[in-house]
Amino acid sequence: MKEIQALFPSEDGNRESRNVLLSLITKMIEEIDSHKNPSTTSLGQLSYRTNNYYQQIVEESIAPLQGIGLDNVLQQLLRLVPGHPYQSRNYLNNALPLASIPGIIGYLLTVILNGNNIYDVAGPAGAEAEVKVVAMMSKLAGYDHKQSWGYSTWGGQGAVFSGLRLAIAKQYPRAKEDGIPGNLYCFASETAHYSLLKSVEATGIGSSRLITVKCKSDHSMDEMDLKEKMEEVIKSGGVPVYIVATAGTTDSFGVDDIKEIKRTSDEITQKYGQKPVHIHADSAMGGFYCLFNHYDFEINRLGFEENVIEELMSIRERMQHLHIADSLCFDFHKLGQTPYATSLFLVKNGQCLHLLDLKEWDTPYVGNRGYGSYHTGFTLECSRMASSIAMYAALLGFGVSGYQQLLANYVHVNLVFRKKLLDRFSNVAVTNDKNPGPVTMFRFYPNGRSEWKRELDGLAAGEQIRATNEWNRLLFERLGKHRDKVFFGDTTRQCLVNILDSPDRQPVAAIKFFSISPFTTVEVLDDIIMFLSGIVNESSMYGLRAESGRIQGDERLAATVN
Repeated sequence: MKEIQALFPSEDGNRESRNVLLSLITKMIEEIDSHKNPSTTSLGQLSYRTNNYYQQIVEESIAPLQGIGLDNVLQQLLRLVPGHPYQSRNYLNNALPLASIPGIIGYLLTVILNGNNIYDVAGPAGAEAEVKVVAMMSKLAGYDHKQSWGYSTWGGQGAVFSGLRLAIAKQYPRAKEDGIPGNLYCFASETAHYSLLKSVEATGIGSSRLITVKCKSDHSMDEMDLKEKMEEVIKSGGVPVYIVATAGTTDSFGVDDIKEIKRTSDEITQKYGQKPVHIHADSAMGGFYCLFNHYDFEINRLGFEENVIEELMSIRERMQHLHIADSLCFDFHKLGQTPYATSLFLVKNGQCLHLLDLKEWDTPYVGNRGYGSYHTGFTLECSRMASSIAMYAALLGFGVSGYQQLLANYVHVNLVFRKKLLDRFSNVAVTNDKNPGPVTMFRFYPNGRSEWKRELDGLAAGEQIRATNEWNRLLFERLGKHRDKVFFGDTTRQCLVNILDSPDRQPVAAIKFFSISPFTTVEVLDDIIMFLSGIVNESSMYGLRAESGRIQGDERLAATVN
């Protein structure tokens, strides 16, 4: 039994046991550091995995009969590290952050304490951190911290799903007992995150009752289209219960006008005598920019450049209305720079959460005691990680001004990148040019000039757009093969546009530059543009060309890409 006890942290805090754990942690960090190279985006050499790679693992993996010892365990774990993506200066793929030191030590404390955050008797540290973080972020978002409440959850998906549960309960308080009616409808823009699609499926509403709303040229929800579709639903006997307004879409960083969405929604529900619709701000991506809501740009104490100030003020125009939403969220594991998964769900009226709470006798061993006063039976999770500790650590470590500097740098880097990109290429367009923020979407055209304005105005034929999409898709593949050098992101559906020859809107494919590392500064952009230029020139050399509006790649290109 002594050997088994040695696999645990000590009971008495003795130095020998502590040194074993610290030694393993030190070796792990040293090994990871040995693979780092600022000019690459992976820890060591990138590994390319064949289609049968994981099947081979399945065949070979067998649990050992005897434990192999802590040093050997660490060695086996470290074999997982080589080739793993690392958020260096050239990591531009998506909102996968470089976890900060405050976030890491907060997460480490969470793991060591290992409390269940559903009840403060089992997890007092997490409960206290959660209350502090909820209060801090409520105040920053503009909620009345005396009325609002919230909790940490499993990501933006968890927040969207919790918001939908709450929306249903507000309309039909007995839905928990009786099930949901079959005429409920949800609304989100056509560029909203797919988490709502999962949520309507999981709640039983069904994906056919998720209504997608058109976007405007700035990739924000078209309120007129929302109005028309809400009226259409109501006239057909449906009940709108949930609107997801995105505050920073994943690809374009489009920010919906929550104030106008609220006005439109209330106008329609009042007209037809229905209850107000619950509006959830999916601010998982962009919510942190609300930290500029009270920044004095005239004094500008952090010394931001004039063009950066203009862009930050443009973001603030929308973010200052975040508090209008009935609920919202912050993914700290995105722009908050904490480890996965650390997300916060906030509700404007915290009392509403009691609509989701379980009865006391349904949780006989959680919260029904004379001791303990923090019982979160309203969460979907029964076992709940205290990820609020990492969030709390990050808020303390960065402070508001630290986050402001980081977020402003992302804007600055993107402004400079866009200029350098357009100066270097005549056949590229920035397809989210009306959206300042940490993301730049761009699209190449095979005929030597940008066609984006024609596409955006609905003047291009469907086949033309599909051909350009294919040309960009082949660029995706080539960029992906070299992602260990510069790791760009991409998407096959950045937005939808009207086309000449069909009433159906056509998806637009584009490459993504997402600034998520603090080490991605304007000084490294020339090297990134040079890398991109080499890939584009190489692709053209291998035979990507436009012929009668269609893209034909020769056999050499196909062989290279595949």
